[in-house]
Amino acid sequence: MITLFSGPKPFAGPIGLIQDNAIASWTRLGEGVEVLLLGDETGIREAAERHGVRHIPDVLRTANGTPRLDAMFALAREAAAHRLLCYVNADVILLPDLWERASETGARFESFLMVGQRWDLAVAEGLHFDERWGPRLRDEVRTRGRRHPPGGSDYFVFPRACFQEMPAFALGRAGWDNWMIYHARLQRWPVVDASEAVTVIHQDHDYAHLPEGKPHYRLPESERNLELAGGRPSVFSLTDSDWVYADGRLRRRRVGLRRLLRRAEVAIYLALGPGRAARQARLLMHPIETLRSLRSRLEENPG
Repeated sequence: MITLFSGPKPFAGPIGLIQDNAIASWTRLGEGVEVLLLGDETGIREAAERHGVRHIPDVLRTANGTPRLDAMFALAREAAAHRLLCYVNADVILLPDLWERASETGARFESFLMVGQRWDLAVAEGLHFDERWGPRLRDEVRTRGRRHPPGGSDYFVFPRACFQEMPAFALGRAGWDNWMIYHARLQRWPVVDASEAVTVIHQDHDYAHLPEGKPHYRLPESERNLELAGGRPSVFSLTDSDWVYADGRLRRRRVGLRRLLRRAEVAIYLALGPGRAARQARLLMHPIETLRSLRSRLEENPG
C-alpha cells in the first residue's frame, strides 16, 4: 500500500494534541498503511509507542539544529515497506480518500508527484475515532473549514524511486514544498493536483514552537531553503501542476487565458533549468518586482 512519514515537532502543549490527532488519523486509512515518525524531538518516541507505529530517531540536522529533509527522505526510503511514499506534515489529518487517489495515480504513472490544497480547521480537543469519524470531519470542514491558498503543500505522494536526491532543506521552513513541484516538473514526472479529490485537514495552531514565535516563512532558514532550491524561479505552486483530479477523473490540466502567461514562464524556467540563466530570466519577466527589490537594497545600503 503506502508508507507515510513525518518529522513531528516536540509534543508539548496544544501542538502535542494536534499531532496526536493527525497520527491517529493516519493509522486509520486502511489495512497495510505504514507510518514512520522521524526525529528525536521530545515525545516522538512515546507517540510512536502510543499509536503503534515505527520510530526512527537519528536524523541529520542543519547548522542551526533543525532536522534536514533530505536525511528524512533517505531514511524513509530505506525503511519503507511499500513502493508509494507520502511525506505529510505532522499537524495534518488525512482521510481514506488519500490512499484511494494515491493508489489510482500510482497505477497510472511509474513516476509522479501527487499534491493538493488543504483545509484549515480549528480543532480544540482529541478526535473520537468511531465508524463515522471521516464523514463527521467532512461535515465540519464544510461548515467551519477555510480553504488554504494553493501556494504551499502539506503532503507529497511519490514512488520510492523519485526524489532520491534533494538539497539539505530545513524541516518546517518555507521554500522546499515549492521545490518539490518544480523538481518533479523538471524531471518530466506528472504532477497531480488532487485538491478536489482528497480532503486534507490542517489543524490551526500558533508559532510558539518556532524561534521567537515567528511564522516559518520569516525565519532565516526559509531564505536558505529558497537559495538551496535555486531562487525564485523554483517557487512553483499547485497551479503549476500538469495533471488534476476533476469530477472524479484524472486528466491533464486545462489552461485558460488567465494562466497562459504563467504557463509560458514555467516553460522557460524548465527549459533553462536551475541556475543563473533562470534567475536572470525571472528578473526580466518581473520588472516591477525587480525595481522594487533594487530600490530596497539601495535604501538599506545607501553608500
